[in-house]
Amino acid sequence: MNNMQQEKLPRHLAIIMDGNGRWARERMLRRIVGHQKGVETVRGIVDECSRLGIGFLTLYAFSAENWLRPKTEVKALMTLLKKYIKAETPRMMNDNVRFNIIGNRDDLPADVNRAIDEAIARTTGNSGMVLTLALSYGARQEIVRAARLLSADLAAGRVTDGEIGEGLFAGYLYTAGIPEPDFLIRTSGEMRISNFLLWQLAYTELYFSEVNWPDFTVPELHKALRDYQARERRFGRTSDQLQKRS
Repeated sequence: MNNMQQEKLPRHLAIIMDGNGRWARERMLRRIVGHQKGVETVRGIVDECSRLGIGFLTLYAFSAENWLRPKTEVKALMTLLKKYIKAETPRMMNDNVRFNIIGNRDDLPADVNRAIDEAIARTTGNSGMVLTLALSYGARQEIVRAARLLSADLAAGRVTDGEIGEGLFAGYLYTAGIPEPDFLIRTSGEMRISNFLLWQLAYTELYFSEVNWPDFTVPELHKALRDYQARERRFGRTSDQLQKRS
């Protein structure tokens, strides 16, 4: 944590964990081996973010579009996901981490949903970092779902036209009650958002690492966080205005 200012860490860190398959291909290994190695990386990054005092960590684990992958790979990923959740629940309890999910859970296998429900129930009283996995998640789908829910409430008279604004709409998203990310990291050198948190990333600082996710170590995390701390977040204001406010 050299050269890292504790008070300037992001409150909410989001990560697009990319490069598991590429990592495996470079080593002439099966793709699932890359995903297994990626799970080990998740464990180390979650532990370090919790230790640093980051309040919210959101990991893009499985997108809505990932269902289009070969059935054998999807099945293996679901098995790995269930195994991870079950194995990590005691660790989350020990570290005071609260578990959360965003995405369309209706598409997930029943045994995975049972593991999710158990982890959420066991950690619901924890007051430390909130760990959110985005599963079967797509941001466009999330926004359409929110619009439908809002439309239904409007038609039923539970909401009026005059009440509709950004704050109200945000309450219909999967992320209701979670602050918008301050910082987004994407690994493996790809420079795109890939349908992740499109509404929530409006003012998020972005960081693209060339490192594949299985090799994204704690020092790489620190490197990214130091980059974030060197930035000036203006939210549309000028630097002079920010200096006057401080």
